[in-house]
Amino acid sequence: MSRATPPSLLPVRPLPPALPLGEALRRARAARPTPPRVPGYVQDALAVDLSCATDEQVFGPQRTARAALPDPAAWGTYIVQALLEVMGGQRPAPQVLRWTTPEVYAVLARRGARVARRSADGRRSPVHRTHVLRVRVCEPADGVAEVAAVVQHGPRVRAVALRLVGQDGKWRVAALQVG
Repeated sequence: MSRATPPSLLPVRPLPPALPLGEALRRARAARPTPPRVPGYVQDALAVDLSCATDEQVFGPQRTARAALPDPAAWGTYIVQALLEVMGGQRPAPQVLRWTTPEVYAVLARRGARVARRSADGRRSPVHRTHVLRVRVCEPADGVAEVAAVVQHGPRVRAVALRLVGQDGKWRVAALQVG
């Protein structure tokens, strides 16, 4: 077995001469490049400053410009038909959930449930098909459309008004009034 040489018997290498502090700092700065100036927040794949916006503003429904939305007259005709079928109990309310705001959906679901209870009690009124006769559209602002529709429900003619707002690339019913 060989034994290791004790540290005190190893040959001594001479150290380089000492540098003044200023020279050492200058050499250290010259050896590493200066990083480019970056803002106070940096993330690797996603740089988002969340300090100026709430979670609802960043992750909630986003407004959509009119240019990115379908024709409000044609879409209004379809949605008026669907909303009246929900209120008449001919269509389940969850089918229009994504096309309405929570407030409008609550009113529709309540009215549809009331009609369903009446039909379960045997007090069902005769079923009349609702037909949309005319639709007029007014666009007061970008991404907002106000729709006035004339509908025929059996022998009666009624008016329906809705306010559509562009959210997340589609129209959503924000207000509904049936006359």
